[in-house]
This record gives sequence, structure tokens and C-alpha cells, in this order.
Amino acid sequence: MARRGLLISVKPKYAEMLLTGTKTVELRRIRPSISAGDWVLVYASSPRKALLGAFQVAEVNEANPETLWRKVGSQVGISYDDFCEYFRGTCRGTGIHVGRTIRFPEPTPLQQMREIVPGFNPPQSYTYASAGSILGDVLLELVEECGSTGES
Repeated sequence: MARRGLLISVKPKYAEMLLTGTKTVELRRIRPSISAGDWVLVYASSPRKALLGAFQVAEVNEANPETLWRKVGSQVGISYDDFCEYFRGTCRGTGIHVGRTIRFPEPTPLQQMREIVPGFNPPQSYTYASAGSILGDVLLELVEECGSTGES
């Protein structure tokens, strides 16, 4: 049963990598309030503009960028130079380890998301989707339905 969710926006290339297992750690400059067992819903930004699936958090690491690269650099799907550019100007970084993944049977385009959740706008980085909110209830129900049918 999903406890709470985090909706992230990522470039389509990285969304696919997360859901296919070629990228097993998602990087964030600011640590979201999540822990092992929580769900991360994956929204592919422009030009795709669709909710593609989700993954369950296996572990969350927070460290200075140099230490973080040593721990997870081979799992993040970007070069060292891109990693350094992403974390330029910050002294802490977060690695969210991908556990179980679910690819939704059909992507949910932005327009359809706005019909389901009035006023929905994809986040620049991330937003919380907690039980009790319209967004949270809809998205967490979708994760539970897909997860219980064995979709992945």
C-alpha cells in the first residue's frame, strides 16, 4: 500500500532510464521529505508531457557532491562533468535509489492529468502527492492498481 508519493518532473530521456533500470539513482539538489518505501511518480517533461510510471524508494542518500558521486556516480546516467554542473553552487546533494518500478499501461498526458486533477501543473522539480489531497489520492491509487496487477 502506498504511504505517500513524490511527483517529479524529469527530461523524457531520464524518465525512460528510470523506468527501464538503466538509471537507478535519481539526483536532487534539495532533499525531498521521503524515505524508503515511499513512491516517486515519474512525469516526463516537454516535449513528452506525460506521467509514465513510478518507482518505490529503496534508499535515500544525502552527502556533499564529491562523496555522493563516489557512492552513486555509476548509477545516475550522467557524466561526471554534467554531475558537477548540476550540483554547482550547492554543498549537499541527494540520491534517491530506485527500488521496484511500475510503468503505467498507458502514459497519462498533461491534458488528461488536468481533467483528472483540476488545475494540475507539473512541478519544476518535485511536489508531494500525499493521501488526502486530490492529486495524491488519484496518483497513489493508480500506483496501487498497477502494482497489484503486476504491471512493470
